[in-house]
Amino acid sequence: MCECNKEKYYITTAIAYTSRKPHIGNSYEIVLTDAIARFKRMQGYDVFFLTGTDEHGQKIEDYAKAAGVSPKEYVDKVAGEIRGICDLLNTTYDKFIRTTDDYHEKAVQKIFKKLYDQGDIYKGSYEGLYCVPCESFWTESQLVDGKCPDCGREVKKASEEAYFLRLSKYQKQLEDYIEKNPDFIYPESRKKEMLNNFIRPGLQDLCVSRTSFKWGIPVTFDDKHVIYVWIDALSNYITALGYDTEENSDMYRKYWPADVHIIGKDIVRFHTIYWPIMLMALGEPLPKKVYGHPWLLVGNDKMSKSRGNVIYADGLTKRFGVDAVRYYLLSEIPHAADGSLTYETLIERYNSDLANTIGNLVNRTVAMQKKYFDGVVQSGDVTEEVDEDLKKTALDSVGKVASSMDAFCIADAVEAVVNLAKRSNKYIDETAPWALAKDESKKARLGTVLYNLIESIRFIAVQLQPYMPETAEKIFEQLNCDEKSYESLKSFGALKTGTVVNEPTPLFNRIDAEKMLKEIEEEIAANIPAEEEKPAGVMINIDDFAKVELRVAEVKDCEPIKRAKKLLKLTLDDGSGVPRTVASGIAQWYKPEDLIGKKVVVVANLKPAVLCGVESQGMILAADCAENDVKVVFVDGMPNGAKIR
Repeated sequence: MCECNKEKYYITTAIAYTSRKPHIGNSYEIVLTDAIARFKRMQGYDVFFLTGTDEHGQKIEDYAKAAGVSPKEYVDKVAGEIRGICDLLNTTYDKFIRTTDDYHEKAVQKIFKKLYDQGDIYKGSYEGLYCVPCESFWTESQLVDGKCPDCGREVKKASEEAYFLRLSKYQKQLEDYIEKNPDFIYPESRKKEMLNNFIRPGLQDLCVSRTSFKWGIPVTFDDKHVIYVWIDALSNYITALGYDTEENSDMYRKYWPADVHIIGKDIVRFHTIYWPIMLMALGEPLPKKVYGHPWLLVGNDKMSKSRGNVIYADGLTKRFGVDAVRYYLLSEIPHAADGSLTYETLIERYNSDLANTIGNLVNRTVAMQKKYFDGVVQSGDVTEEVDEDLKKTALDSVGKVASSMDAFCIADAVEAVVNLAKRSNKYIDETAPWALAKDESKKARLGTVLYNLIESIRFIAVQLQPYMPETAEKIFEQLNCDEKSYESLKSFGALKTGTVVNEPTPLFNRIDAEKMLKEIEEEIAANIPAEEEKPAGVMINIDDFAKVELRVAEVKDCEPIKRAKKLLKLTLDDGSGVPRTVASGIAQWYKPEDLIGKKVVVVANLKPAVLCGVESQGMILAADCAENDVKVVFVDGMPNGAKIR
């Protein structure tokens, strides 16, 4: 199909904030979006896939200062890490925008000036409660337990001169648009949340400039102010295409409006309230859909350095391979509920779905084709009734995958492909090719059975391309097959008779779960304690310190943890009457007998964490005294349970 005749499809991720290297939970979004983009290309769409980085703000200015570098040097490094992870995960973005790109900054300044000139932005002053990590202002009533409702951190009072965007002016227009376009916010639960919790109660005008920091895009007509994150970051979806307030580019006219913005559920408000109102004020079309996807959790917790449960894409792919990580991310997370990542389930899915189901199917089928026919694919014309269900399953899988992808139910689409592999394995059991091979009169039937299997595998490979592109190519290579197009799935039988398959090669080697889990636990133990990184020299106030509960506890028992060479399991008497278990990474410096009977200081209100199978209910205090030398803080002579003040 001529490129000019293809229907366009513009898809975007949220741009990643350049404060820290992204963890695998952040990386889920780029893999999800890539799978959709690949699928749409396979269907014949002219796809433009945008991702990038959000690089301005007070938090970055603070991090750069703490690191002793300029903000630009800081974001250059982190943006490079983010782009490197996108490439590592084999994502096919068409453009990677950075909000420090010159063309973006100039376009944002023009947008701000236009909105100001037409009265949609006005100058005022702001007094309220500000969350630095989220870069958000809140009213007292919006706080949850006195803290930021988005991240749960402390807020501080802020007062400064600022420019504001008139959200209130467009409230009715936005509400009407959402009601008339029921698919605009997806899934339905997100739409109800926006309407009932934010829009209908009344929109407050939005602060869109700051004077308290300098790392941002300057307001051209008032250089005391920098343009605040929402106008800066959200505008990337149009500036990347060449939007200009005076004359738009051909690319912008071709691809805008976006067919879908793929974003995390925590930033739906910004994309379905602030962003549409900005576009309405600019007189530009609104995106067709905003999909607020769920989170990827570790176990039941959101990933966080402070929880010590951060997993990074590079470490995960090094251990399992890129396609296995992509498969897990896409198959394990429902479209409207949070997904969970644990090493146990990842290994289980790897072994069951990839090694046993898909890998084993391909390996033994190609091996049988080589063994019984020297690799030459036979004609498939000696049919029996048992063949029909396999063919139907293959053909039905195409529709199931397509409908699931249209509904952004990616896990369901992946499941349909795996189910075809399961049905193909069942077909092997039903037809018993090894038995047919023993009877020369059934050689033609054997040829048909293997043809059906290889054609089913081809269906699997074609449909795996959006999700596991490297695996799909490896399958095509073993089949020696050029029929890779989506169009070839319209009928069962596109595989050419006479094709000579190549040597069978295992796609996925089974993982020894016990051995790998032990290795992972030892690595985790080696990095204990996993505390959140903080800028050097960070100061805390008395309220922060008061949150830490330090108590005297006596070591009643102590023993090594078999699966972790660096951990000791301590049983403590902290005066509460209930024994407390603590796993501590001090086995290199202390033997159990050195600690029994000693009194230590324990952080008594630390959230429990499971370390190598032991639930650790706190942390004991120790000091780094010299290079590779740690000393536990002993407080003999104090009563058990005494509070350290």
